[in-house]
Amino acid sequence: MSGNIVIFGPSGLVGGAALRHFDAQPDWNVTALSRRPPAFEHGGRYIPLDLMDRAGCERILGELTDTTHVIYTALYEEEDVIRGWRAKAQMETNTTMLKNALEPLDRVAKDLSQISLFQGTKAYGAHLRPPPVPARERWARNDHENFYWYQEDFVRELQKGKAKGNGWNWMILRPQTIFGFALDAPLNILLAMAVYAVIRRAEGLPLCHPGGGPYVTEAIDTRLIANCLDWATDADGARDEIFNITNGDSITFPSLWPTLAKHFGMVMGEPEPQRLQDVMPTKAHIWEGVAKEHNLRDIPFDKLVGQSWQFADFNFAAGKNPAPVVVSTIKLRQHGFQDCIDTEDMLIELLEQYQDEGILPR
Repeated sequence: MSGNIVIFGPSGLVGGAALRHFDAQPDWNVTALSRRPPAFEHGGRYIPLDLMDRAGCERILGELTDTTHVIYTALYEEEDVIRGWRAKAQMETNTTMLKNALEPLDRVAKDLSQISLFQGTKAYGAHLRPPPVPARERWARNDHENFYWYQEDFVRELQKGKAKGNGWNWMILRPQTIFGFALDAPLNILLAMAVYAVIRRAEGLPLCHPGGGPYVTEAIDTRLIANCLDWATDADGARDEIFNITNGDSITFPSLWPTLAKHFGMVMGEPEPQRLQDVMPTKAHIWEGVAKEHNLRDIPFDKLVGQSWQFADFNFAAGKNPAPVVVSTIKLRQHGFQDCIDTEDMLIELLEQYQDEGILPR
């Protein structure tokens, strides 16, 4: 497949992986749009754009008349990420951003073929209570307010009368906990894990899991998501469908800690439940010393992990022992996408990527 692909949100975890993936393909012309530029070198065309600026969206997107595919990964989170998941303002902002992105393109891009966007396990109410195992796409919509529903309903309405013949189709992916490369992203659990480990090492302490009980869940590598987005550009089975997507194995977060410890040459210690969002900001001076010693990129500590400390706390569940959160990926496999990756292998490969980029020390 080939075409002109527009990626919204390339500075984030999923958008950055999509940009890297399609930029490496010779038959794709890539345009990436976000308020902040991606934190890595790439060959695509980057255009600064605030998706809350409707006039700016009309002006800039109105020129992208040759767009054939859209990957929408832009996301707004409140300062209090977890509480924000229930906030009306968060839902309205995310819906407005999507409308400002798609309405101008829908008018001018006559060869538009596909729009891909994202939900997640909050679609099953996982942020409210653990859903039955495994969560399936065919279930009735979970009865709670969520910007996912506003965005999905908008896309379905925008598509009416266009899905047949030369019209465009859509695909929605629902990833489990996302692992990938990004800076200052609000849901970057891997960088939170790694920075926590490096600071513990600098303090001469063993690596101790900071959370609660070993509930079973799943992870997803953003590179796998990018592969799926590529598959979907030319797959009849992806048309107007919603898919769960995971690496293909099951994990507990404590089970990942030995791999993390081995990678950084640390010994394991007993669990030390704690709230990283409270503890880690007090360790900024330690990180600054590490960064200077290892000649790392000059990134302010509060812009390195940021709100992801809170997201990590939510997943690690200090003081709790949550029920399993597992989704079925049978539908995606039945429709034609078979890729998978071992989560421990993923962890090592992504940590090495952060090290290669000068963000984590060797």
